[in-house]
Amino acid sequence: MPISLDVNGERVDAQVLPRLNLADFLREHLQLTGTHVGCEHGVCGACTVRVNGDIVRSCLMLAVQAHSASVETIEGLSDSGEITDLQAAFRERNALQCGFCTPGMLMAAQDLLRWEPEPNRQQIREHLSGNYCRCTGYQPLSNAVETTARRTRAGRTP
Repeated sequence: MPISLDVNGERVDAQVLPRLNLADFLREHLQLTGTHVGCEHGVCGACTVRVNGDIVRSCLMLAVQAHSASVETIEGLSDSGEITDLQAAFRERNALQCGFCTPGMLMAAQDLLRWEPEPNRQQIREHLSGNYCRCTGYQPLSNAVETTARRTRAGRTP
């Protein structure tokens, strides 16, 4: 099936099988391998991307469902500088270990900060709870999000 969509600000036209999920399309057809595939059941959050401004599990969405949509991946958010502050805080607060969950965690954290610029600890925990991390644990991840929010409020960058 033919699809046409914007990925990280660039127009993409492709022919895909109707059953191809968005995660595999991004990884295999566009070589955007920052979108990780973990559970393939929408549970782990490693495949999180933004579609038309909302975060979604790309392993649960078919590529044909993204026809005419705007898709943003971790590569797009990194290249645009949108998550530079979060990336720095993740580094500083030891919220990085193996890195498998990191793209999905960054996408979820940025989503939270877009909608709630001053989240409390409970809101951070709840928002990140949809993503699994087996190495770092959630305390450093929560600390990184809290640090980013605090710096943003203070008007400084990391």
